[in-house]
Amino acid sequence: MAEPEIIGAPQSIFVRTVRMACAEKGVAYTLTPARPHSPEVDAIHPFGKIPVFRHDALTQYESRAICAYVDLAFPGPPLVPRDAVGAAHCEQWISLINSVVVPLLTTQYLHAYIFSGLPDGAPDRARIDAALPKMRDIFALLQRELSARNHLAGDGFTLADAYLLPLLDYMRQFPESREMLAASPQVTAWYDRVMARPCATETVPPPIPGRG
Repeated sequence: MAEPEIIGAPQSIFVRTVRMACAEKGVAYTLTPARPHSPEVDAIHPFGKIPVFRHDALTQYESRAICAYVDLAFPGPPLVPRDAVGAAHCEQWISLINSVVVPLLTTQYLHAYIFSGLPDGAPDRARIDAALPKMRDIFALLQRELSARNHLAGDGFTLADAYLLPLLDYMRQFPESREMLAASPQVTAWYDRVMARPCATETVPPPIPGRG
């Protein structure tokens, strides 16, 4: 049986989540760097998004579906709790991260720094400033929830943590989000716990082009 192949740019938060899922399960894989809409990506994803995935005859797209396959097809600790309540809590966080947190922290805030679209490439301060109040709400929610437990969906690591970690890793690189993280001690403690796991240390991406 061939190793699974993850196809996508290693800087992508969703590529890193899938890589973390494989590492946590102890699944060896091949990473094939590729940009969105590249031929190898378009051959699998109907809208050219990353990551995409191959394993033997299987081709798969969308990170949540890929992680579900990895979790169920391979031995190792479950990425999603197998009990109904634990699974529901985990899926609730994954959905919240993907539907609310990712669009705010990446599309609105991070992209305003690195893909501003302004003629001189300067950060789009209007977009950044508009994002800050909602970002404070996100960090307040995380601080409150992580004051009650060690991880997002309980006291043990789950796939929900693998979805949040790549985001907060990038948030440490930008001034306003870095300040919010520093002002949230429980979130910082969670970040340090997850970053200490091999699945996090083994998947640190190279710098975003133009930022180091």
